[in-house]
Parts: sequence; C-alpha cells; structure tokens
Amino acid sequence: MIINTGQRTDIPAFYSRWFYNRIREGYVCVRNPYFETKVTRYRLNPDVVDLLCFCTKNPAPMLDRLQELSAYRQFWFVTITPYGKDIEPHVPEADAVIRSFQRLSEMVSPRCVGWRYDPILITDQYSVDFHIRAFRRMCGMLQGYTHQVVISFLDLYEKTKRNFPEAREVTQSERLKIGKVFSEIGASYHMKMRTCLEGEDLKVFGFDCSGCMTKQVLEQAIGEEFCIPSSAAPQARPGCSCLIGNDIGAY
Repeated sequence: MIINTGQRTDIPAFYSRWFYNRIREGYVCVRNPYFETKVTRYRLNPDVVDLLCFCTKNPAPMLDRLQELSAYRQFWFVTITPYGKDIEPHVPEADAVIRSFQRLSEMVSPRCVGWRYDPILITDQYSVDFHIRAFRRMCGMLQGYTHQVVISFLDLYEKTKRNFPEAREVTQSERLKIGKVFSEIGASYHMKMRTCLEGEDLKVFGFDCSGCMTKQVLEQAIGEEFCIPSSAAPQARPGCSCLIGNDIGAY
C-alpha cells in the first residue's frame, strides 16, 4: 500500500505533529471529502505500507523527527519556486527551503527526493528570463541532492484568475523557450527533466512527459517493483498516470 500525504493539504508543512502522532498510534482515519459519512481507516505499519509519499513546499517541520520513519520507505516531492510573498505568503523563502531540501536529501538519499519547479506563471515581474535565471541558480544549489525536476505551467482556472489577476496564459512560444533552456540547464546539472499533464511538446527537448509520481518514478526511488491493480490507481485528472490514491489529508 502507498500512503500519500500531499494531494489535499501540505501535511509536512502544517501538520507534522499530527502525522507523527498517527505513526505512533499505528493508524489514521480519513473522511471522504465528497461523502462525509464515509471514513476509511488505514493501518500505518511498515508491514503493510510499501511507501510513504510526501508532497510539500516546506519539509523543515518534519526533519528533526524523521528518524521515527526509518522503518518506512519514502519518496518526497519538494516544491521550490522563486516567487515572493506576493504570490506565496505562507511559504518560506526559497533559500530556506533549499537548505531543508539538502538536509532531507542527506537523510533519505537523493534518489528519494524530487524537486518541483511549478507552476510556472508569467507576469511583468516573473518573466521568462527571470525564470531562467532563477532555475539556473537553484539547479546549482540542488546539484547532487536530487536527480530529477518536474515543471508545469500555470492553469488559469476561474479561481486562479481571481487570486492572481496579473497572471496570464503562458504562450506556446514561451513554453518552448522555457522547455529548451531548462532542459539544457538541467542536463548540465545531471537532472532528469519531467512534466506532468503538459502534453508532449517538450519531449523534443528530452523531457520525460509521462508524469511525475508514476509507478516507474517510485520504483526507481526504492529499487523495487510494485504490483498495483489498475482499480487501485485513481486518476487526479484525465490522462494522469500518477499514483495519488490513499491520501490521508483533508481539503
């Protein structure tokens, strides 16, 4: 069984104490977000949990007690972007997250930690050239601490438009320029470039466009193969091949 902790809420950043309490108790009860009366109980035991998957923008609150998870295999995605408090007021500055990333990587190994540089949004302040400079700098700081990076572009849903009225659609030419330059930078720092649900336009630049938290990615991280029934692999969105089931968070 794979347990996910980051699709609904950022548990490592905001609920690390709760999470470690659940590990100590050996179980967690999760309410279905669409059917409130339906509650699922998951055993939290290395005998039944094949992998703990974390997605976070701030792993720091988890690190001092990470030895409590030593019996579990883990995979982490840490999102690090160069935006200021105008965009992400509750996220630590990028350099602080990078230091936490480095420490996490030293504890669980670089193959078990992936970097997410997403979503990429374009404004007058956060231009294409700004992203290229920021990505190059971050790659230099994360070299050796991870072997992969996932990028995606901002989807302008109605809620997104309300929250970020200054953001706009990333044009096709901007996507291709970012993809080409990012692929060159990533290769120079020995990082595999991936996209998730962005089509295959960037495959020409060497991107793996099959997804981010796929069966292959997780198998490579732990060095073993999973046997996962198709019925146990729900999709986050049509076309998504990532393994995002058994999420223990709440919206």
